[in-house]
Amino acid sequence: MEVNHPYKYMASASNSRSIVEDDDEEEKFEHFDDFTLASSWERFISEIEAVCRQWLANGPKNLLRSFCIRTYYLVTVANLKDWFYKVKDAARMDPLKDLYRVKSEFKYAMKTYCMEYYFSTSNGGKVADWNQTLHDLQLSFGVKEFVVIAPQSASGVVLDAPEASKLLSAVAIAMSNCSCLWPAFVPVHDPSRKAYIGIQNMGTVFTRRFEGDRIGSQVPIKLMHLEGLYELFVSKFAYTAVDWSMHHFEVYFRMKLTYRTPVYDDEDELPEPDGGITESSENLESETRKKTQWDEECPWSKWYSAEDPVKGFELVAIWSEITAESSLDMAELENASPLEADKWLLSPSLSQNLGISNGSTIGFASQLRLLVKALEMSSKAKFIEDFVSDFSDVYYFTLSSNLAVENSASENLKSSAVIPPPTVLDRVLKDLFHEVMEAQVDLSRGEHRSSRSIKGAPLESLFAQFCLHALWFGNCSIRAIAVLWIEFVREVRWCWEESQPLPRMPANSTIDLSTCLINQKLHMLALYIDQRRQQVKGNDVGTNDSVNTHVQEDLQMPRDFSASHGVTKDFDRNGSAGVAGSMMLLKSCKIMHAPVTQDSPLMTEDMHEERLRAAEVLGDSFSFSAQLEKDILASDMSAFKAANPDAVFEDFIRWHSPKDWENNDSEEMEVSEAKWPPRGKLSERMSDSGNSWRKIWNEALPLSASDQKPLLDPNREGEKVLHYLETLKPYQLLEQMVCTAFRAAADTLNQTSFGELKQMTTKVGQLYVTMASMLKYLHSNNMLSDSDVIEDLRRLCTTFEHIEKLILLAASLHRKFLQSPYLAEAIFNDCYNYYLPNMGTGSTQGDTKKEFDKKQQVSSHDRNFIHGMFTPPTANQSWRKALSMGNLLNGHEPILREIIFSKRDRVGGSYYAASSSKLYEQDIETYRMYLCGTSNDLRVALAVTSGD
Repeated sequence: MEVNHPYKYMASASNSRSIVEDDDEEEKFEHFDDFTLASSWERFISEIEAVCRQWLANGPKNLLRSFCIRTYYLVTVANLKDWFYKVKDAARMDPLKDLYRVKSEFKYAMKTYCMEYYFSTSNGGKVADWNQTLHDLQLSFGVKEFVVIAPQSASGVVLDAPEASKLLSAVAIAMSNCSCLWPAFVPVHDPSRKAYIGIQNMGTVFTRRFEGDRIGSQVPIKLMHLEGLYELFVSKFAYTAVDWSMHHFEVYFRMKLTYRTPVYDDEDELPEPDGGITESSENLESETRKKTQWDEECPWSKWYSAEDPVKGFELVAIWSEITAESSLDMAELENASPLEADKWLLSPSLSQNLGISNGSTIGFASQLRLLVKALEMSSKAKFIEDFVSDFSDVYYFTLSSNLAVENSASENLKSSAVIPPPTVLDRVLKDLFHEVMEAQVDLSRGEHRSSRSIKGAPLESLFAQFCLHALWFGNCSIRAIAVLWIEFVREVRWCWEESQPLPRMPANSTIDLSTCLINQKLHMLALYIDQRRQQVKGNDVGTNDSVNTHVQEDLQMPRDFSASHGVTKDFDRNGSAGVAGSMMLLKSCKIMHAPVTQDSPLMTEDMHEERLRAAEVLGDSFSFSAQLEKDILASDMSAFKAANPDAVFEDFIRWHSPKDWENNDSEEMEVSEAKWPPRGKLSERMSDSGNSWRKIWNEALPLSASDQKPLLDPNREGEKVLHYLETLKPYQLLEQMVCTAFRAAADTLNQTSFGELKQMTTKVGQLYVTMASMLKYLHSNNMLSDSDVIEDLRRLCTTFEHIEKLILLAASLHRKFLQSPYLAEAIFNDCYNYYLPNMGTGSTQGDTKKEFDKKQQVSSHDRNFIHGMFTPPTANQSWRKALSMGNLLNGHEPILREIIFSKRDRVGGSYYAASSSKLYEQDIETYRMYLCGTSNDLRVALAVTSGD
């Protein structure tokens, strides 16, 4: 029969509906009762046989194909569900990778049973003993594909022994009738025992029987050791009374031991760290801290202590198949060190909070969410003091339009707007203003290369540290932020009035206009405070500048020029900064001097923007910026006149604004060859009779920069800065706080050392790009009216949480594997690939597709390092935990021991029901026992092959 593509059968819903109707008609006419099946028992066997034949005929590939067809139709044509229900399709077992299940239901003796067929898509091959993707029955009994039949009840097991035997017999007869070689299992006893009985028809000669059970408590001491387990297995085929320790049996043995690194609790005795810790009465924190936090030296530890995402490690030691001949061999193996195992596999035990984003963890991301909430609420008042003085009335007014929500909302506001006690506030202000040890703060420390694309403040700056403190102050409520900001501004004013250096702000360099406006204002204030302090000290800067002027002019003045033109070197009387190249004055034919001008006035971004607008309308504007522009121009003209007494307006234009001098000469001639006067003229703009520049030139007096009045009054400008800080609108403050907090938190995490992990380097870079893209909308005027921006900020918090958790994971692995960085990288790659698709979905741990179980093989030269991670148990741990089993790893017994005993016999002849009559000999596994458990829990699964 030709196999067509599944989509060929999906022509239309009407065609499918006709198929359903035809099938119903056929059932009505073709249905008959087979009276040759005399009893319900025989009909029950016949139904099982029919289903098995159908599964055998379809095969794994067709069962999976029918699943694809049915899935498509259930999505597109809902009314065909009943028809496709008859086609019991295969479903993938989750979380197992290559195991599928198809099932069918039967009724017998007023009960409903469900038979499930488990199969894989791989062709042939032997089932691996310790494969992580194996089903429990595959691992217990060494089978590949199998059938399970169980009652449709709450327990899902058969509690009655005769019923279980009869049910298993029915399945065995049905499978024998259709020459099916699948093993069949029936769950029995209490569900907690996970007990099964089973049978498998292996052909015309042999039958394999299965039995498994569990001892949940009071495991006999003999069965806690390999010697006793060996004797238990031997007793299944050696029925005579023999001395197991002296008699030799050829038994094959495989073992898998799982160890877990110890987790210390508060009652455990902690080992002394290297170098010891000296106690001091002055350090109260060291007295109360019981143990060192894992992230104590990480950059985020100043703000919060993070939960270690790596709770520990599980080590699997595997012994490959060996031959044991006596119980003495088992006793010797039990005393062997796990270092002698053939293979070591290591996997991390990860925190449950790693793969979810439900706000349950505390970190920068959780506090940034609260800051975004405060931003959303900041428009409810005009002044920041309103949130402190009359907080409840402000929100009562804003919520009065919705009385149903008023009571609940006000209660939430009161509970979330708790102000920390004064001691906490004092500690924050002390950290900001009084505990800065560095004489000069390095604002670029810890910055990412993309950090400046976010209009915030540098990490080490005063405002950035304020924002980080605000994240944790009073749970980052709008009221707590208001209290902290008011006290912050008071401290800034104190520094100004007392001429004390403003901490965490540079007292030199230019104002960085790429930062937020608050940071620019604080920087300006710090520079003005420094000018005040310099004036008080009365330093001798002017004298040194005069000496340097002579040296500079000697370097710039040509020797032959002064001799030929009779120019003297007396520049300190007119504030000259040196010769202005080869330019000469138009009227006197003397060398032109470049004057020493006043430094450009300190201006923030808003002042620059106003100045640029004023420069365009210089003559008609009376604004502050226009007047400042005139003052700067007049100061430069006065200095130029002082340095060049014979200068005219055209000379100043040639020096100050060369673009406004139209030179007719093709190029500037050398001084010695210049024709005088030079051919040129003023531009049209400057030659206008009403030009404001010429008017200012005519009014300017010849005064050197040192004799001029400062362009801006530092006292007045400093008060303006404080006025800006004190009258800042709440939403203006919160906008800049959000941008700065995101940037500072990211820069803090960026200082984390996590080795050479390319994924993290890429992810951190992507985070800065995302933040810059979303935070730029905070600077627009209509931001608060756009609720989508607030929602985008919430999504940005979730993205930040993803990266933060990955950084913590990378840092934890890096610190734990300093001696094996490649192993840390391999484990992180496994975690990264597993958790990244699920992070940020808000799903709980139960919704994840499977538990993380990826293991990395440990090389032989790394075993001693991994062995050291299993620190010896403390006295409390040793007292609480009785060591009952052997194979101790640095004093720790395995948390799980899995053992497989097997016995093989050589048989001849065609013992399988095969079409070929060729005779041959082959080893078959006549006895197999799987044991799994600990000193308090033991599971035993036995498979015996015998001839019928």
